[in-house]
Amino acid sequence: QVQLVESGGGLVQAGGSLRLSCAASGLMFSSYAVGWFRRAPGKDREFVAAISWNGGRSNYADSVKGRFSISTVNAKNTVYLQTNSLKFEDTAVYLCAVSRFWGPDPDPSKYDFWGQGTQVTVSS
Repeated sequence: QVQLVESGGGLVQAGGSLRLSCAASGLMFSSYAVGWFRRAPGKDREFVAAISWNGGRSNYADSVKGRFSISTVNAKNTVYLQTNSLKFEDTAVYLCAVSRFWGPDPDPSKYDFWGQGTQVTVSS
Protein backbone atom coordinates (compact mmCIF):
# COMPACT_ATOMS: atom_id res chain seq x y z
CA GLN A 1 0.00 0.00 0.00
CA VAL A 2 1.41 3.33 -1.07
CA GLN A 3 1.48 6.02 1.57
CA LEU A 4 2.80 9.57 1.38
CA VAL A 5 3.15 11.52 4.61
CA GLU A 6 3.84 15.23 4.68
CA SER A 7 5.26 17.07 7.69
CA GLY A 8 6.96 20.32 8.59
CA GLY A 9 4.06 22.72 8.28
CA GLY A 10 3.17 25.28 10.92
CA LEU A 11 2.56 28.91 11.74
CA VAL A 12 5.24 31.37 10.65
CA GLN A 13 5.52 35.12 10.27
CA ALA A 14 5.81 36.69 6.85
CA GLY A 15 9.41 36.53 5.68
CA GLY A 16 10.06 33.32 7.59
CA SER A 17 10.92 29.83 6.39
CA LEU A 18 9.72 26.27 6.73
CA ARG A 19 11.05 22.98 5.41
CA LEU A 20 8.32 20.57 4.36
CA SER A 21 9.00 16.84 4.04
CA CYS A 22 7.27 14.13 2.05
CA ALA A 23 8.12 10.57 3.09
CA ALA A 24 6.99 7.60 1.03
CA SER A 25 6.30 4.01 1.94
CA GLY A 26 5.08 1.19 -0.27
CA LEU A 27 7.00 2.41 -3.26
CA MET A 28 10.44 3.53 -4.20
CA PHE A 29 10.77 7.07 -5.48
CA SER A 30 13.36 5.97 -8.00
CA SER A 31 12.20 6.61 -11.59
CA TYR A 32 9.16 8.56 -10.40
CA ALA A 33 8.53 12.26 -10.26
CA VAL A 34 7.35 13.94 -7.07
CA GLY A 35 5.38 17.13 -6.93
CA TRP A 36 4.18 19.60 -4.33
CA PHE A 37 0.80 21.26 -4.68
CA ARG A 38 -1.17 23.52 -2.39
CA ARG A 39 -4.80 24.22 -1.70
CA ALA A 40 -5.86 27.50 -0.14
CA PRO A 41 -9.37 28.09 1.24
CA GLY A 42 -11.78 28.86 -1.56
CA LYS A 43 -9.21 28.19 -4.26
CA ASP A 44 -8.39 25.33 -6.60
CA ARG A 45 -5.41 23.08 -6.05
CA GLU A 46 -2.31 24.84 -7.34
CA PHE A 47 1.02 23.49 -8.57
CA VAL A 48 4.03 24.57 -6.51
CA ALA A 49 7.09 22.53 -7.58
CA ALA A 50 8.11 19.11 -8.85
CA ILE A 51 11.27 17.11 -9.33
CA SER A 52 12.39 13.98 -11.10
CA TRP A 53 13.64 11.43 -8.58
CA ASN A 54 17.23 11.59 -9.79
CA GLY A 55 17.04 15.33 -9.28
CA GLY A 56 17.99 16.04 -12.85
CA ARG A 57 14.90 18.08 -13.64
CA SER A 58 12.78 20.39 -11.57
CA ASN A 59 9.89 22.69 -12.24
CA TYR A 60 8.50 25.62 -10.23
CA ALA A 61 5.42 27.78 -10.33
CA ASP A 62 6.24 31.38 -11.17
CA SER A 63 4.81 32.49 -7.83
CA VAL A 64 7.47 30.59 -5.86
CA LYS A 65 10.54 30.79 -8.11
CA GLY A 66 13.53 32.14 -6.23
CA ARG A 67 11.85 31.51 -2.86
CA PHE A 68 11.13 27.76 -2.76
CA SER A 69 13.49 24.89 -3.48
CA ILE A 70 12.64 21.20 -4.00
CA SER A 71 15.15 18.43 -3.35
CA THR A 72 15.36 14.67 -2.89
CA VAL A 73 17.17 12.29 -0.56
CA ASN A 74 17.10 8.88 -2.18
CA ALA A 75 18.34 6.99 0.86
CA LYS A 76 15.46 8.32 2.93
CA ASN A 77 12.85 8.04 0.19
CA THR A 78 11.99 11.60 1.04
CA VAL A 79 11.43 14.81 -0.87
CA TYR A 80 11.83 18.22 0.73
CA LEU A 81 10.35 21.61 -0.07
CA GLN A 82 12.35 24.47 1.42
CA THR A 83 10.11 27.52 1.62
CA ASN A 84 11.78 30.90 2.21
CA SER A 85 10.56 34.50 2.28
CA LEU A 86 7.05 33.26 2.97
CA LYS A 87 4.16 35.54 2.16
CA PHE A 88 0.62 35.65 3.51
CA GLU A 89 -0.63 34.35 0.16
CA ASP A 90 1.46 31.17 0.63
CA THR A 91 -0.98 30.08 3.33
CA ALA A 92 -2.45 26.73 2.27
CA VAL A 93 -2.47 23.00 2.82
CA TYR A 94 0.60 21.64 1.05
CA LEU A 95 0.31 18.17 -0.50
CA CYS A 96 2.89 15.97 -2.11
CA ALA A 97 2.13 13.56 -4.93
CA VAL A 98 3.88 10.91 -7.02
CA SER A 99 3.71 10.55 -10.77
CA ARG A 100 4.67 7.10 -12.05
CA PHE A 101 4.63 7.83 -15.77
CA TRP A 102 5.33 11.51 -16.20
CA GLY A 103 8.13 13.89 -15.37
CA PRO A 104 7.91 16.88 -13.03
CA ASP A 105 4.64 18.05 -14.54
CA PRO A 106 2.47 20.90 -13.19
CA ASP A 107 -0.76 19.09 -14.13
CA PRO A 108 -2.22 17.38 -11.04
CA SER A 109 -4.03 14.81 -13.21
CA LYS A 110 -0.59 13.32 -14.05
CA TYR A 111 -0.09 12.24 -10.42
CA ASP A 112 -1.20 8.87 -9.11
CA PHE A 113 -0.72 8.97 -5.35
CA TRP A 114 -1.37 11.81 -2.92
CA GLY A 115 -0.66 12.56 0.70
CA GLN A 116 -3.07 14.16 3.16
CA GLY A 117 -1.20 17.43 3.39
CA THR A 118 0.42 19.68 5.95
CA GLN A 119 -0.91 23.12 6.88
CA VAL A 120 1.24 26.18 6.32
CA THR A 121 -0.07 29.41 7.82
CA VAL A 122 1.76 32.69 7.25
CA SER A 123 0.83 35.62 9.43
CA SER A 124 1.15 39.08 7.96
